[in-house]
Amino acid sequence: MFGFGPQMIFAIPALLIALTVHEYAHARVAVHLGDPTPRYAGRLTLNPIPHLDPIGLIMLWLFRFGWAKPVPINPYNISNGRWGLLAVSLAGPGANIAAAFAVALLYGALRKMGINNYELMAVISLTYQYNLVLAVFNLIPLPPLDGSQIVSSLLPGRQAEIFERIAPYSPFILMALVYLGVVGKVIGPLEEALSLIINILVSLIL
Repeated sequence: MFGFGPQMIFAIPALLIALTVHEYAHARVAVHLGDPTPRYAGRLTLNPIPHLDPIGLIMLWLFRFGWAKPVPINPYNISNGRWGLLAVSLAGPGANIAAAFAVALLYGALRKMGINNYELMAVISLTYQYNLVLAVFNLIPLPPLDGSQIVSSLLPGRQAEIFERIAPYSPFILMALVYLGVVGKVIGPLEEALSLIINILVSLIL
């Protein structure tokens, strides 16, 4: 839990970077696949403000689990049917993983150059952590997280409709699972495994 201690000053830019990367990737892929909705909604931007969801931001800040405002899309405009929707859903977590890898490379390169500015390294370190958290956490199959859209894209039509009926209750289910520690026990090992892979790749490059 990060809370509102001295680390807050470093957490704010890290959060904004991770959230913006995530949502911009969704918007960019959707527009690339033929849906102008994200552009019309003002979401095809690297400005973090349009992407923020107050509840998701507070959850991420306090509990290391949260979300941004989902990017609106019109599935009827997306080319390649379900596979296009799947690509849009995976874009956010994929972008966070790519960003975490880039940040890890930057951190390692700065250390090799002897640059150890505390403030800079704190922001970079938290940016790495938040990108990993968003990537893994958003794969949970509960709305409004990307995992739910991934599941919906893979399920046949009727089953997808039934699955999507949990949407009104999912934020409460999600918060309960976070509070009870279930989410941490499930995604913690996945986050550690992903971090290990990234660090191995960075060590091979640097």
